[in-house]
Amino acid sequence: QEQLVESGGGLVQAGGSLRLSCTAYGFSLDDYAIGWFRQAPGKGREGVAYSSSSGSTYYEASVKGRFTISRDNAKNMLYLQMNSLNPDDSAVYYCYAVGAASDEYWGQGTQVTVSS
Repeated sequence: QEQLVESGGGLVQAGGSLRLSCTAYGFSLDDYAIGWFRQAPGKGREGVAYSSSSGSTYYEASVKGRFTISRDNAKNMLYLQMNSLNPDDSAVYYCYAVGAASDEYWGQGTQVTVSS
């Protein structure tokens, strides 16, 4: 069964770091664009980082310079390294993959809470 499974969320103090991981099962990430989204309570889901299959990256303005998206195709995994976290980064984070045929997959979500 094709799916994305996340890990790595948790509670961290402001200024700290976390790395989110996401493993793809049942399909290869090689030809997929990947991304990370987040959703805070009472807000819509927003994209925070994106990487095309060729490696071009995009970051939402508030995370640029602090977050880094990456992938390891050999392990079929994608990552989000988050540094200098602040309370506004608290949200449920979702990994995402989309193929050339617009086939898309979402992770189950992992909670990130940043205390002040």
